[in-house]
Amino acid sequence: MTTIRLALRDWDWLTPLMLGEVMTEELGDRNLEFQIDRVPALLDDWQKRGYDAAEVSLSKTSRAFDRGRSGFVAVPLLMMQGFRQRCIIVRKDSGYHNAGDLVGKNIGLTGWADSGNTWTRAALQDDGLSVDDAYWFVGRLTDQHPEADRLDGFGIEGKIVAICGKPMVDRLFDGELDAVLTPFMPPGFYARESSFRHLYTDVRQTELEWSHQHGYVPGHHVLGFDSEVPEDLREVVVRALNTSQSVWRSKREKYAETSAWLAVDLANESSLPNGWDAPYSPSQTKMFKEFFAQMQRQHLTQSEIAYSSIFKTV
Repeated sequence: MTTIRLALRDWDWLTPLMLGEVMTEELGDRNLEFQIDRVPALLDDWQKRGYDAAEVSLSKTSRAFDRGRSGFVAVPLLMMQGFRQRCIIVRKDSGYHNAGDLVGKNIGLTGWADSGNTWTRAALQDDGLSVDDAYWFVGRLTDQHPEADRLDGFGIEGKIVAICGKPMVDRLFDGELDAVLTPFMPPGFYARESSFRHLYTDVRQTELEWSHQHGYVPGHHVLGFDSEVPEDLREVVVRALNTSQSVWRSKREKYAETSAWLAVDLANESSLPNGWDAPYSPSQTKMFKEFFAQMQRQHLTQSEIAYSSIFKTV
């Protein structure tokens, strides 16, 4: 039996694979055992830890290929995908309701070169706020997050700077920051008595309109394989993950009562562009190419990465 070690975030759609519901016949005649370690954060050293594959940042992967030293094989299988208008938060009592309201303001974010924040800045620019229109402060969201280098060398004195010590949620509450970009909401954000809210009054409608304008839903993480993993084995792993996601999707539709509004949300997904979550669809290819263009436009890579140079089909 061949054991495949994977380092992945704790996605619910992995459940069928972890429970053995993705049957051997669906994976070909390979006698495989999947060992999936659910990691709280992406691992930069996953190859050194002996993993055959791992969930990797699309931004970090792009920058690694731009420097010509990736050291692994990337495939365009989206492990994390989602809009980013929902990731802009402000004080509940502020008068800010769109990107234009933040011109000239102080904005915090959890990592300058992160895939999600790259997409958020692109969305803000579409709505009237370019990078040059605000002052940016990069630091930890709460006191539960570690102090770390979150600039990755992309700082600009007086314009894009690192902040330490006092967490950004405290700075937002005290008025030192006018908005914060974060992929995950701080504790208590959704409580009725929360001091914070989303920038956009109708986040869902704002995101839906953005998706119709662009034709896709942004992607953030993809799958990376150690270069020693043969191509035929990569095919089996990708097929297993795709099957697991498909099985879990059918279960979500049946057991929608796990959330008060999940059934409605699943029905509303029909309003999104065709193929938005279908692996290797034209919608996703367009999304990847526009992300690579954003990376160059925001000076995160020296050149615009070619889709064919970064991804290997499986």
